[in-house]
Amino acid sequence: MGSVSTKDIIVEVAGRLFSRYGFHKTSMDEIARTARKAKGSLYYHFASKEELFREVIFKEFESFKNQLEIITTDTRLSAFEKIKHYLLKRMEILNTATNYHETLQADFFEKFHFVDQLRNDLTKWEKEKLHAMILQGIAKGEIKLNEHIDVLLDMLLMVLKGLEIPFFLQKQYNNYAPYFEGLIDILNKGIST
Repeated sequence: MGSVSTKDIIVEVAGRLFSRYGFHKTSMDEIARTARKAKGSLYYHFASKEELFREVIFKEFESFKNQLEIITTDTRLSAFEKIKHYLLKRMEILNTATNYHETLQADFFEKFHFVDQLRNDLTKWEKEKLHAMILQGIAKGEIKLNEHIDVLLDMLLMVLKGLEIPFFLQKQYNNYAPYFEGLIDILNKGIST
């Protein structure tokens, strides 16, 4: 097993501290102290706390994608099963992605443009994955959609993103999680043959 780089240690520690205290209440001094690194080490790898936070969010998104990629490439699942597992897992992962929750707050959109770019990149990735699952379903005769797939995917992603603030910032995830499967079954029925 390879050694962990100083940069990786800093990102991992910063992610934990940002998760616990939030971006604004976490200082570079605290990150350096907890990581047992000189503050200069942090600034060698990251020009600012914002740049470090961007890397933390980027890593969180990469983990998110990796976990969902397992579902999208599982050849044992039908298109419906993939979509269902994908959407359930998506909500489960995001429920614990506390640094992502921080980016949902309005002040991040106003001050840090990198958040918008990272979220747009993630949306594009998700749309590609969902599109591939739908095409698989069409090819196997499970799904009857043949046109306007991109518009429907845009709408689905807008709905999912619209749920993020009440679910995660307003802490409503646990209240609604028991009903996700039923909602997804309705969605799947709507596109089935």
